[in-house]
Amino acid sequence: MSNISDIEKQKREKLKEIEALGVYPFGEKYDVDCAIGKLKSDFEEGKAVSVAGRIMAAREHGKTAFLDLRDSTGKIQLYAGQKVLGEEKFAFLKKLDVGDIIGVKGELFKTRTGEETIKLTEVKILAKSLRPLPEKWHGLKDVETRYRQRYVDLIINEDVKKIFKTRSAVISKIREILDEKGFMEVETPMMHPIPGGAAGKPFKTHHEALHRDLYLRIAPELYLKKLLVGGFEKVYEVNRSFRNEGISVRHNPEFTMLEVYEAFSDCSGMMKLVEEIIRKSAKDILGKEKIEYQGKTIDLTKWERVSFAELMEDNYGIKPTDDEKTWVKKLKQKGIKFEKEQVSRTQIINIIGELVEPKAADHPVFVVDIFKELCPLAKAKKENPNLTDRFELYVGGIEIANAYSELNDPIEQRKRFEEAGGQIDEDFVRALEYGMPPAGGLGVGIDRLVMILTNSANIREVIFFPQLKEEK
Repeated sequence: MSNISDIEKQKREKLKEIEALGVYPFGEKYDVDCAIGKLKSDFEEGKAVSVAGRIMAAREHGKTAFLDLRDSTGKIQLYAGQKVLGEEKFAFLKKLDVGDIIGVKGELFKTRTGEETIKLTEVKILAKSLRPLPEKWHGLKDVETRYRQRYVDLIINEDVKKIFKTRSAVISKIREILDEKGFMEVETPMMHPIPGGAAGKPFKTHHEALHRDLYLRIAPELYLKKLLVGGFEKVYEVNRSFRNEGISVRHNPEFTMLEVYEAFSDCSGMMKLVEEIIRKSAKDILGKEKIEYQGKTIDLTKWERVSFAELMEDNYGIKPTDDEKTWVKKLKQKGIKFEKEQVSRTQIINIIGELVEPKAADHPVFVVDIFKELCPLAKAKKENPNLTDRFELYVGGIEIANAYSELNDPIEQRKRFEEAGGQIDEDFVRALEYGMPPAGGLGVGIDRLVMILTNSANIREVIFFPQLKEEK
C-alpha cells in the first residue's frame, strides 16, 4: 500500500466517506431497462430510463454536473442538478470518480446543442474503482501492458472492443453457415494419450489417477475422423489447441481452430466451403468483400490456385521424387540455412509461405500439389502418387486454412505413420480398419482469420489474454 499514487489515496478516502454514509460501495443487482446503444438509437425525449455503466468523464459546474456513462453498447451524457437530485444526493455524486460503475435513473432530453442526455433523479454506486484509468492508454510504450491488463485496454480503447465483437461475430457466422448445411457441432478430448493430428511439439502433463502421461491436443483431427467411422457424416469443432513452440506475431501457444469433416466430400469440396465461410463472414459482418489489411486491399472475390510442386521446381529445382537429403542439398545451394542436416516440415511450410506471400498480398491463394512427405494424413493424387490432394490457403500473405481429401486406407495410413518415424496411433488405425468413408477435412485458424478481417498485424490483438512472459 506504500507505493500507491496520490490519486489512489484520494479514491480510497472517498471509499471510506461512502462507507461512512452507510452505503456499501460494491453494490447489488440493479434493474436496467435498456442498453445505452438501444436507448440512443430509439431516442424518445421525456422517456424515463434506468441504465448502468462506467463513468468515463466528469465535469462539475457549481450546482450542476455532467458525466459520461458507458456500457458495452455505447456512451451517453448524464446531467445532474442539485435542484432535481436534492443536496444530499448531489453531495453523494461528488464522491464518485471516473472509473466508478454506477446505476442511474432519469429522464431523456436533449441539451441546447442537441446532445442526447439523461437528467438524473437517482444515482447508486455499484462498484468503486480504486485505481485511476490511464489517460492515454494508446500512448503506452510497453505494448505488453495492454495485453497483460486487457481489462483496462477494453475499458479505454473502443477499437479493441470492436475487434473482439468482430471475433465473436465471425465464430457465430461460421456456426450459422455450418449448421445450415447440416453439420453437427461436437466436442472431442483436449488431453490425448498420443500427440497427433498435426505437426507440432505438444505440452505434456500427467494424470495422477490413471498413472499415465497425457498431452494437450495439437489438433482434434483423429478424434473427429473416428466420428466419421461411427456414422456421423458432417461434424465440426471450434476447438482450442496447443503447441509448445515459439511465440510470434502469428503464433500463440494456445489457439482457436475450426475443424470440419464431411463424408463423401474431398479437397475440392473443402475449397468451396472455406471460400464461402470467408466471403460470407466478410460480407455479412463487414459489409464488403474487398477489405484493407496492413495497407493493402484484399479482393475476396478473386481466388487463385498455385502448385507447390511447380514452385519448388521453378525456384529450387526440387522434384516430388527427390528424397529429403536432396531437398537439403538443393535448398542450401539457394542459400537456405538449416540448424540440422534434416529438413523439417515446419521449415518447408515456412518456405511455402515465403514463396506465396507476394502472390497472396491482394487476393486469396490456394497452394495445391503438396509433397506426400509433408502430408501423412492426406490422400495421394491418382495421377501423381508423390503429391497429395491437399491445399493450404493464404490470405494477406498469412496461412489461414489447410485441407485435404482424407486418407481412409488403414494399410497406407500405418505405412505413413511408420515412415514419419513417430508413435503410431493404433486406435486410429483400428478405427480406419472398420471403414471410414472418403471425406474432406478442413482446418481454419480462427485467430488468423480474425486478424485479416480486423486489420490486425499481431495475433495478440485478437486474443483476449495472450500468453506473455512472466510479469516482473
